[in-house]
Amino acid sequence: MTAENIPRATAKRLPIYYRYLNILHDTGKRRISSTELAEAVQVDSATIRRDFSYFGALGKRGYGYDVDSLLSFFKQILNQEHLTNVALIGVGNLGHALLNFNFHKDGNVRISAAFDTDDAIINKIEDGVPVYPIQELAHQLQEQQIQVIILTVPSSAAQSVTDDAVAGGVKGILNFTPIRLSVPDDVLVQNVDLTNELQTLIYFIENFGK
Repeated sequence: MTAENIPRATAKRLPIYYRYLNILHDTGKRRISSTELAEAVQVDSATIRRDFSYFGALGKRGYGYDVDSLLSFFKQILNQEHLTNVALIGVGNLGHALLNFNFHKDGNVRISAAFDTDDAIINKIEDGVPVYPIQELAHQLQEQQIQVIILTVPSSAAQSVTDDAVAGGVKGILNFTPIRLSVPDDVLVQNVDLTNELQTLIYFIENFGK
């Protein structure tokens, strides 16, 4: 089955499975059942079996799943052996926190360039990452062949910066602004609304947590 035919919800769960399989591998566990995996990652076993079924026969009835085989499979599916360079646009409080997070320690993603308008940090190195003037965005993205960006700019600048990034060849945007961006059909946007996530969490605590 091609990636285009895999549901978006399933695709979002694949990294969760992969991270836990790494933990199992490090502890020396050889096999795991869908029920055990469900308890660990907090996804029901029927959903796990359905997710895995999109990729063919990954386990055996009565045996479960071979951890090493499954780990190797998801490593290939998620392209974990290929390092992806990402650009951070907006080095404010949230941007600095993302730089400090240091993605490349936890996977195959590395922030390799940052962009801002603040003269105090432009053309300097912040947490090991060079910060370029926002005016150089399209040029640097093309020059460094960066196709994924993290957007943490003020809302008023979000769309114009996005337009420049698309002009520079960007194909994926992790959007931390509340603005719903307008992009071409071949550009993917993943919106991260922290306020909405908190409000949802509070709602469930107040209505279902008692």
